Amino acid sequence: MASGGNNENVTETGSLSIVVLGASGDLAKKKTFPALFNLYRQGFLHPDEVCILGYARTKISDDELRNRIRGYLPHGKGASNDQAEDVPKFLQLIKYVSGSYDSEDGFHSLDKEISAHELSKHTAEGSSRRLFYFALPPSVYPSVCKMIKNCCMNKSDRGGWTRIVVEKPFGKDLESAEQLSTQIGELFDEPQIYRIDHYLGKELVQNLLVLRFANRFFLPLWNRDNIDNVQIVFREDFGTEGRGGYFDQYGIIRDIIQNHLLQVLCLVAMEKPVSLKPEHIRDEKVKVLQSVIPLKDEEVVLGQYDGYTEDPTVPDNSNTPTFATMVLRIHNERWEGVPFILKAGKALNSRKAEIRVQFKDVPGQKQGRNEFVIRLQPSEAMYMKLTVKQPGLEMSTIQSELDLSYGQRYQGVPIPEAYERLILDTIRGDQQHFVRRDELKAAWEIFTPLLHRIDRGEVKSVSYKPGSRGPVEADQLLERAGYVQTHGYIWIPPTL
Repeated sequence: MASGGNNENVTETGSLSIVVLGASGDLAKKKTFPALFNLYRQGFLHPDEVCILGYARTKISDDELRNRIRGYLPHGKGASNDQAEDVPKFLQLIKYVSGSYDSEDGFHSLDKEISAHELSKHTAEGSSRRLFYFALPPSVYPSVCKMIKNCCMNKSDRGGWTRIVVEKPFGKDLESAEQLSTQIGELFDEPQIYRIDHYLGKELVQNLLVLRFANRFFLPLWNRDNIDNVQIVFREDFGTEGRGGYFDQYGIIRDIIQNHLLQVLCLVAMEKPVSLKPEHIRDEKVKVLQSVIPLKDEEVVLGQYDGYTEDPTVPDNSNTPTFATMVLRIHNERWEGVPFILKAGKALNSRKAEIRVQFKDVPGQKQGRNEFVIRLQPSEAMYMKLTVKQPGLEMSTIQSELDLSYGQRYQGVPIPEAYERLILDTIRGDQQHFVRRDELKAAWEIFTPLLHRIDRGEVKSVSYKPGSRGPVEADQLLERAGYVQTHGYIWIPPTL
């Protein structure tokens, strides 16, 4: 292999050290390590190149960390004997370093472990790859970034790299997000920073650009002339379940709408990018966010389910919304006048996340509107609701569907977890499915005025019963925005 000059090859060889910061926490156990295990099992992490290092304050041994992780690794689901053997092999790749998040001693020890791994793989100095995954609360991001910068950087002048992956929440409002971005931005360049939003790793979210721009019949229809409204919905059928104290600091808008649902909105609404290069795609997403006009009070409904404040970690007088429906309006040529309805809630009557594009009425047709629905979870599917003649001798019409259900159409094809895909992207250096700094800023600009008013108690949450559709006011808002519900039609996922 050519040396030095051919950087593209050099960056994909040599040792790879993946450092999971916050290794003893919930996120690491439930999401990060299982995703790394699946990448290992599929051959994307080579045992002769990779070392996985856990870092946290807890004082435990390598084996104790391995035992904590073991129960979360997905070796039970129809795994063969070979796959069961993958678990101990994978766990042997994991080492643990204990230290605090704001003292150099721990990070010097971490650097020593990384360097020992690089040495054992005979990696030329400066050509190794170092990935730091922050499974940590954002309050410690600045100090951890400083420690990595001072103690653990790869000498990247020879084709190697150091990258950091940071989790949401990126701040609580525009000011705190910008402050965090500045603190991290003083230490790392934008191409080294991967702000993860796991919705961007979901199979059907990743499919959006292909659907929109590679299918002829969507191209002329995807605009204000044909589309009446767009709904992007996230529903959970359980409450905060022990996370009440944490959730109460953020609320449903910060937790779900400002990031996950808004990212989906960008992909539904953006113009065709110059190319599929990550920067061109992210440029178009930023333009959508900058075209969103300020939210109107009468187009926002907030809710809080009865019993939310019974959680001992939640203040009795909390105004934090566990439900929100709001109408966003995009001021540009394609979308002028089309309401984008974002809706998220906990303790509702069903669990699902979907995009529902409702088309305008056909003149003289009473049966119901055409809809194109993309079901993100559970039961990934996309289906088109259309009017057909009811089979039989009578000339009457009914609503039916053209259906692409993934479980049926792609039997035996595993759909990767979002975190697997996104961690692999960070190793490959592809930032398309990550949030750029200007994108983050534009997203917070949309919601910060409303959030501040909620925090001050000026916009109240109405109560709703757990297990219901949410506040009645939200359905009224949908109706005012122009959404027409089809009565008598329910989509049933096809059985195999």
